[in-house]
Amino acid sequence: MLSKEDIFKKYLASKNLKFTTERQVILDRVFADHKHFEADELLVDLRLNDLKVSKATIYRTLALLVQSGLLREVIYGERHAHYEHVYGHEHHDHLVCNNCDKIIEFTEHRIEKLQEEVCKKYKFKAESHRLQIQGLCENCSKKNNCAVK
Repeated sequence: MLSKEDIFKKYLASKNLKFTTERQVILDRVFADHKHFEADELLVDLRLNDLKVSKATIYRTLALLVQSGLLREVIYGERHAHYEHVYGHEHHDHLVCNNCDKIIEFTEHRIEKLQEEVCKKYKFKAESHRLQIQGLCENCSKKNNCAVK
């Protein structure tokens, strides 16, 4: 199995891009722990650790990491994108609280099987998928029910 660094280097080479010191720093920080993060949080983290990388370089590198298959965007739309690294982790989906932004990861094999059946039915070769359910977590749901009464 290739390392995350080797995968990224190979992807960059396929696009005639260089594996720069800044890209190395971003790769290392992103994989320092497994949590969801925003690009601006990464920028603050790098600056707090005296690592000087421009905001533009962070955004471009995160896009390249997503394209290479090492990262995944979790939240879209009007809200900021959140990222998580997927290298070395089992596929999972997300429940996202619209109130407190809590993200709950889950794996449901019945959903995976159903997706395979749908693809087979339509003779479709899936390359990736993303399931994200928006709503209210248990705590926010309880708070909203109390406010309504």
